[in-house]
Amino acid sequence: MKASQFVAVLLALSGLLAFTANADDPQPGKSISAVCASCHGVDGNSTNAAWPSLAGQHSSYIYKQLNDFKQGRREDAVMAGMVANLSDQDMQDLAAYYESHQAKAVAFDGELVGLGENIYRGGITETSVAACMGCHSPSGKGNGPAGWPSLKGQHPEYIYTQLNNFKKGLRTNDNGKMMRNVASRMSEMEMRAVAAYIAGIP
Repeated sequence: MKASQFVAVLLALSGLLAFTANADDPQPGKSISAVCASCHGVDGNSTNAAWPSLAGQHSSYIYKQLNDFKQGRREDAVMAGMVANLSDQDMQDLAAYYESHQAKAVAFDGELVGLGENIYRGGITETSVAACMGCHSPSGKGNGPAGWPSLKGQHPEYIYTQLNNFKKGLRTNDNGKMMRNVASRMSEMEMRAVAAYIAGIP
């Protein structure tokens, strides 16, 4: 083997080892999550409907949101403080930890589920609202590689609040204004109905 080839192999191996060492790891994330537990639950299942459950969420989406809070692309005074001292690797490990858990069932308004299912699966033709399942999947589990979050089992109050924030322009870290455009065409009842259905997707 030529010296140049040997050096190339060594460089490739060192790069592989570095990648392995920095891979998302739920175990370091567990220790970091201790400060998150009071709002998001020990295992990522929040017991307060005002705060999102993170259990089972795609790590890619959690990482993006943490990074957006850190960079100011998503505004929240509490979360900005929480992520201020997190390194990039900390955020990846934390995201991996929450993705490794299972989301638990949450309470929802059964009377709104029928309307919510119609919107989630078929959209609203009159106001050109696309079906939610187009991005978030029929099962509500989203699409991690595409950046679409899992919504299944999320608190309906939290889902409604986020839709309303998108509608009012208070939240702006969606891709290409996609969520802002959708929510702007929805009534309060429609948003609450979709939120109820999402919480109880079978």
